[in-house]
Order: sequence, then C-alpha cells, then structure tokens
Amino acid sequence: MKVCIFGAGAIGGYLGAKLALAGADVSLVARGPHLAAMQDKGLTLLEHGADPVTVPITASDDPEKLGPQDYVVMTLKAHSVPPVVPLMKPLLGPDSTVVSGVNGVPWWYFHKIGGPLEGTRLTSVDPGNAQWDGIGPDNVLGCVVYPAAEVSEPGTVRHIEGNRFSLGEPDGSKSDRAVALSQLLTNAGLKAPVRPKLRDEIWVKLWGNLSFNPISALTDSTLDVLCTDPGTRAVARAMMVEAQTIAEILGVKFPIDVDRRLDGGAAVGSHRTSMLQDLDAGRPMEIDALVGSVKELGMLTGTPTPTLDTVLALVKLRARSAGLYT
Repeated sequence: MKVCIFGAGAIGGYLGAKLALAGADVSLVARGPHLAAMQDKGLTLLEHGADPVTVPITASDDPEKLGPQDYVVMTLKAHSVPPVVPLMKPLLGPDSTVVSGVNGVPWWYFHKIGGPLEGTRLTSVDPGNAQWDGIGPDNVLGCVVYPAAEVSEPGTVRHIEGNRFSLGEPDGSKSDRAVALSQLLTNAGLKAPVRPKLRDEIWVKLWGNLSFNPISALTDSTLDVLCTDPGTRAVARAMMVEAQTIAEILGVKFPIDVDRRLDGGAAVGSHRTSMLQDLDAGRPMEIDALVGSVKELGMLTGTPTPTLDTVLALVKLRARSAGLYT
C-alpha cells in the first residue's frame, strides 16, 4: 500500500515519520529547506520521552517522480489546497483515495449528507470548485487531525501532543478503504478510529478554531488568557453558540457544551493558535476555512451570525493590513 503525504510540514512530517518507522511505503511532497534537509539527511522525529530518531524517507517537490498512490493524505493549510490540485494529478490512479486532513469545514461537506443541501459546494473553501471537480468527492476520505507538532529546524519535526487521526466516509459507512488505512496508521502507533459521524468531530474541533484563532490574532493572546478573560471569553462563547445553531440545523450532535469546550481551551495553557503563529511569521492566514466557511453555512441555513461576522471583518482587515489575506 503506497501512501503519499502532500504538504509534509509539521503534521505531515510527523505522520510520514511514524509510517516510515513502521515500514510503510510512504513518500512526502514538500519544498524548500525542509525538503532539502530530508533529502540530504532523512527525516528526524523528536517525541517526548524518546530519543531522536532519523529515518531515510522518499521526499520530492515533483509528484511526477512518485507516481500513483493508494492514499494521498493532504496536510496543507486549507487555502493552499485548491491551487495545487493540478499538481496532484500524477499521484492519482483510478483507485486512489485522497485523505482530507485539512482544518475547517471540508469542501466535500455536503457530499452524501442527504437532504435539501446535498451536493452544495462551498465557495469559501473551494473557490472555482477546484477540489470538487479536480479530485471528486467520491474519491475522498475525511480525516480530523488532532496531533500538534512543529518543524523545529529543516528536516526535524518535534511532536508536541496527540496521536489521533479520526477517519470517516462522507456517507458514514465503514468502507474497506477506511478500515485498511486505519489499520496502517494503527500499526504505526497512531490512533485512527473510523467514525460513522465524522462531521460531529469536525464541528467540535472547528468550534475552537473558528473562535480562538481569530480572537488570538486580533488580541495577541494565548488560549489560557482569551478563554478566561471575561470579555474575550464572552465573544468566543457567542461565536460558538452561533456556530452550534448552524451545526444542529445540519444534524450535528455535540458531545459537550460550550462552556466545557471553552474550559478545555483554557486548560491547554499559554498556546499561541495557528492563526496567531501565521500572523507572527508573515504567512497567509487560514481565515476562510475556519471562519468564512461558517458564515457561508449561516447564510445557507438562514442563521444569523452577528458576532462571527464582526470578528471575521476585523480579522480579515488585520490580515490584509499585514499583507496576509486577499
């Protein structure tokens, strides 16, 4: 079984290293100094409580050199995916599965969901239908990514916490391809449950991302601060309640309530969210998939999102002012 990790930065590098250490036939698509270091010296994984380990790995910036794969795991930022769909073509054979390990509302969300919104395409996450038409929703397996990791230096990935990659078919079935990938990941020491209702998990993770990320970018605050300060906690809570209303209209069931989710964010401690890290580093900010998509879903379901709309307008302007959003 051949697996290609497309966008092998921190999370992709962690996943690739774990698979390679387990003897899987894995390759990475990466770029820049990180790619050069992996090609020269291999990929080094730093895990808490374990000695550093370096594994030789196939890595390239040219998918043509890697050929068709059984699974292509996308671990890019959401806004980076549509432009690279044409580059993925050499990796996709007639039976290839694209594993969508991207934050936010996935572009395939309304595929095989049933009901009046069946087949709806989301312009906020898939402008021009690049993924819907270029990959095809029947070829997608959903994935909610929980680990935290960072590229500590080119060619080296430091794992911070978490090892779960929840998998799920758009129609909720326990398909052969989902079970086979789950087993492969499990053999690599990862948790990979196949969920019948992956959309529920998508929303629980998104709940935090849609509120914590933009507020942190606007206030330069870590999670422990923004989730406990009365003002920012109230803003985050209002955004989450608006999002919950939308999700429940779409049939989602939340296993926890809003305040427990906020308390969970505070418990993470002095963590700088990915959006704040991107702002600090001068990287494009993942605004549309995490926040704009929820606004679009609000419009589709006729649900007002006044607090979310306000924060979205502010964070878009903040990103534009920094040259990080168009």
